[in-house]
Amino acid sequence: MEAIEFLVDFILNIDRHLVELTAAYGVWIYAILFVIVFCETGLVVTPFLPGDSLLFAVGSLAALGAMDLMTSIVLLVVAAFLGDTVNYWIGHYVGPKVFHQEKSRFLNKEYLVRTHQFYEKHGGKTIVIARFLPIIRTFAPFVAGIGAMTYSHFMWYNISGGILWVLLFTLAGYFFGTIPIVQQNFSLVIIALVLIPGIPAAVEVVRHFWERRKKKRQMNQTT
Repeated sequence: MEAIEFLVDFILNIDRHLVELTAAYGVWIYAILFVIVFCETGLVVTPFLPGDSLLFAVGSLAALGAMDLMTSIVLLVVAAFLGDTVNYWIGHYVGPKVFHQEKSRFLNKEYLVRTHQFYEKHGGKTIVIARFLPIIRTFAPFVAGIGAMTYSHFMWYNISGGILWVLLFTLAGYFFGTIPIVQQNFSLVIIALVLIPGIPAAVEVVRHFWERRKKKRQMNQTT
């Protein structure tokens, strides 16, 4: 319970925590950010780590001179690329076994199924689109690795998606994060960054749920 409270506090007050980490660890803050982004994108068991909000906060601190913008962007793009690459190969080697298990101790199979359905609808573009959708961002490379896409094909979507994702949120933080009204309501901005990207995925889940209920009712009426 304490771990969950700490994570929520870290996400909502990510600007303050980054300042504290920068003061405590100096240049090592870049390594810490690298690890967070790598794990958030590369390990299917850590979709709860901050992604969009972290990039926005980094851009804000860079605008204030607390961090170097170009160093941050380059390292975070590399972390995002390597994270998705590792995730792809994990999916390639262990994904088929997970899909054949009814329950998994470490993975939410429902997330995998939803991501697979999203993949079926959008194809290779899923790797780019998923960068901007929490949860799906973590599971999309895993599903691609199961067999939906060759690595050579996946790599180009991975590179372009990673660059777009990092640039969009860090530059948004850089240009808008220092505006007084944004600084005064930073927690609300972070909540918006956490919730808004997930709206399309939530709509897709609700639509899928109602379609399943509709089919079930139709089957009951015919029997």
